[in-house]
Amino acid sequence: MPCPFCNPAPEDIVAANDLCYARYDIHPVSPGHLLVIPFRHVPSYFDTTEDERMALAHLVDECRDLADRERHPDGYNIGVNVGEAAGQNVMHVHIHFIPRYRGDAPGEHEGGVRGVLPCRPE
Repeated sequence: MPCPFCNPAPEDIVAANDLCYARYDIHPVSPGHLLVIPFRHVPSYFDTTEDERMALAHLVDECRDLADRERHPDGYNIGVNVGEAAGQNVMHVHIHFIPRYRGDAPGEHEGGVRGVLPCRPE
């Protein structure tokens, strides 16, 4: 099965630089959920080059500017799933850029990264 992140359609790219691009997630967890993806097929964040990591970071900043202009979120979650055990479904590294809005999670702190696991080991 071909990688869904390799060879993106130009109309799907909302921001890009020489080494990576951003597109909207097809299964967003909130309005404006973007994926930041290196053009080079590489499975893990830890397999990216230093230049790719810098390009990814710069594009995350551009995603924030885009979200601020178009969505006016109240906060953000930025995260990377590395490996199947961490929930990585596509083995081409991608950073989730998730705008957050007041009241989009039931509890005061339920929308944070600590909510990734439904229960913590004792």
